[in-house]
Amino acid sequence: MRWIVVVSMAAALAPRGWAATDAQCIEILQHALDAGNPETRQQAVAALSLSSGRGPLFNQLERMLEDKDVGVRQAVVASLADVQSASATAALHKALEDPVPEVSFAAAKALWARHDPAGRAALLAVLEKESKASSGFFSRQKREGLRMMHTPRTTLMFAAKAGAGFAPVPGLGAGIASMQGILASPEVSGRALAALLLGADRNPATIDALRDALADSDSSVRAAAVHSISLRNDPALKKELVPLLTDDKESVRLRAAAGYLRLSAIQAGARGRVK
Repeated sequence: MRWIVVVSMAAALAPRGWAATDAQCIEILQHALDAGNPETRQQAVAALSLSSGRGPLFNQLERMLEDKDVGVRQAVVASLADVQSASATAALHKALEDPVPEVSFAAAKALWARHDPAGRAALLAVLEKESKASSGFFSRQKREGLRMMHTPRTTLMFAAKAGAGFAPVPGLGAGIASMQGILASPEVSGRALAALLLGADRNPATIDALRDALADSDSSVRAAAVHSISLRNDPALKKELVPLLTDDKESVRLRAAAGYLRLSAIQAGARGRVK
């Protein structure tokens, strides 16, 4: 807080016509990055998302992945996600190894958004069962932490944006309300979000993981898997939803029924075009 007061006073006392220089701006930001108050460091890291993706301050941003404060490291990942460069991608790969699930999950989402294979591998590791080979992407301890992590409300817009990857079908809904309903639960886990984010991915391993998730013990994961499978708009997957029509959880059962009807409508439309 002290550095903000000092800068504010300096600005107030500066004569008219005083022009800022790059060096002065760098000094202000560097001072904040070195501040003892983690809130100040977070503010500085967030501000750097407006700056260049190279140079000494960007190098400092990468080093802030070692900050002792979790909030600061999360802010670093958020800023790195805005930078489309090889060095930023490499830093996000490093953030995947963070011991705190919230940080590594944020890195996985950022990598997934830029179509980096490590993003998919990380999300699949969270979603898949222990027997899957790709589950070796994370240690067991990290993987369990990610699976049990409750989904922060701030991920809602991220998931909505990622959901835009689903191919729209005229006359059928986009499923935004269904997704919001899944994420609205305070108990929703990181695995459910992984199922939502991976929904539009066409990799065969992803389809297999979503099929497995339909039988998951966590109802939010089952609901998310039904949601994603329904929005793939593939009538061949309709049979996968049949067992969920008698699911003991209403949130799953109703989505399965709606998804089944969606895929039936798509199938009927395809038959009509053939005729």
